[in-house]
Amino acid sequence: MVQTPNKYETHLDKTPANYVPLSPLQFLERAALAYPDKTALIHGARRYTWAETDARARRLASALAQRGIGKGATVAVMGSNTPELYEAHFGVPMIGAVLNALNVRLSADEIAFILDHGEAEILLTDREFSTTVKGALAKLGRSIPVIDIDDPEAGGVGERLGDITYEELLAEGDPAFAWSGPDDEWDAIALNYTSGTTGNPKGVVYHHRGAYLNGLGNIVTWTMPHESVYLWTLPMFHCNGWCFPWTMAALAGTSVCCRKVSAKAIYDGIAEHGVTHFCGAPIVLGFVINAREADKRPFDHTVKVMTAAAPPPASVLARMQAEGFHVTHTYGLTEVYGPATVCAWHAEWDALDMEEQARLKSRQGVRYVVQDGLMVAHPETLEPVPRDGETIGEVFFRGNITMRGYLKNPDATDAALAGGWFHSGDLGVVHPDGYIQLKDRSKDIIISGGENISSIEVESVLYRHPDVVSCGVVARPDEKWGETPVAVVELRDGAKVTEAELIAFCRENLTHYKCPRSIVFDELPKTSTGKIQKFRLREHVRRLIEQGDA
Repeated sequence: MVQTPNKYETHLDKTPANYVPLSPLQFLERAALAYPDKTALIHGARRYTWAETDARARRLASALAQRGIGKGATVAVMGSNTPELYEAHFGVPMIGAVLNALNVRLSADEIAFILDHGEAEILLTDREFSTTVKGALAKLGRSIPVIDIDDPEAGGVGERLGDITYEELLAEGDPAFAWSGPDDEWDAIALNYTSGTTGNPKGVVYHHRGAYLNGLGNIVTWTMPHESVYLWTLPMFHCNGWCFPWTMAALAGTSVCCRKVSAKAIYDGIAEHGVTHFCGAPIVLGFVINAREADKRPFDHTVKVMTAAAPPPASVLARMQAEGFHVTHTYGLTEVYGPATVCAWHAEWDALDMEEQARLKSRQGVRYVVQDGLMVAHPETLEPVPRDGETIGEVFFRGNITMRGYLKNPDATDAALAGGWFHSGDLGVVHPDGYIQLKDRSKDIIISGGENISSIEVESVLYRHPDVVSCGVVARPDEKWGETPVAVVELRDGAKVTEAELIAFCRENLTHYKCPRSIVFDELPKTSTGKIQKFRLREHVRRLIEQGDA
């Protein structure tokens, strides 16, 4: 039988007129064209329009190119939330190079490992972090060019490590530099390192396509208008700021930079610049609701807040709402460009009492519109679990906002992407309406007397207590039960609640075997984005047990 040619495949080919690789670099070019005089960036006394931001990014690209930096090179930046790091999100990939935004909270050893593993060819570093960077460079074993970011808002702290400053570098560049987009939207745009909970961190590689799509996905998820004013409370080094540098360029909105996150900085940003949106872990919500009256500023519009990690308890939601903030709960990982699910809200839920709203909002929800697949399934067979809200499985992602893989780590890449899905390592359930809800990380499940206890479930109850600011629950060995939960809790200033009272509170709200047998009042180890580091918490609890203090 003769095959008839498919009419839709005949002389209907890709050409430069009808197909261009997706890249978020296009967003900046358009913003500068359409809104050249609109304010793009605010940082202290500095203001840059979109035309100026575009010109500064081009200068950066041009200056780096003159230094031999090109496609496939890694450009590392050790920076705070300042215009320099924002501009690097465009200037670096304009020449086909890959941006490696470094976590400023890491040690010199960790920074040295990342610079070596990522093969950084040049380092831009804020003077504030010179002590750490100096130590890292000494351990690196090779010399790389260093450019100093000398931010006036930093107060002159730290020393110069390089021969020139960032502004001097830009002065060498061409503001009309003719950059070209990626040859393939699959080209790498950014390199982000995981938190390294076991051994060295892994380098997660992002592509232009994913950055483009999640930049737009944030707009759709949050229904962000053109007039959005975004406050940088989330570090730009964390999953490239959840892709919001590219989001704000797509909107041609305004970014308000924030070196140090505090309640005062948040309220000042809202009152002085009309901030409409900001992101952050639950610790940032804590800044807002526990703000001193002296730090608060009045405002007359609703401010939208996107949070991830632990779901906000009803008491926090109620207080945020009373203060004029609307919270959206998301979930994701470094490997999926930051947030990749959202607890998509239904208008009819607004009529429910706050406890029920909190129960619904505690779920991680449904996939981002730009992600293809989300499921909870058996970790080996990939058979989806029933929608009963009870059967636990592993959370899997698939689609265009999933990483290319782990840099120079084929075994880890193959394991993470086995079966055509990204294996998150998180455990969850699916409710009858299709919304997923996390129960724990696979390694954080507490097995007591053969029963699985979700540390997240126990933490959620503790967060309901008005005196609890932050908490983490881990396992401790038990001769009879194998493991039992122990909680480490941070209290609000002036709180006098006792261990016995908190345990009793848990017993009123949980099945008894799930309740902590002991509670320690202590500071919790956290990442730079406010997430509790469970592996360090387990080590801390183990030491306390050995000392007889837990």
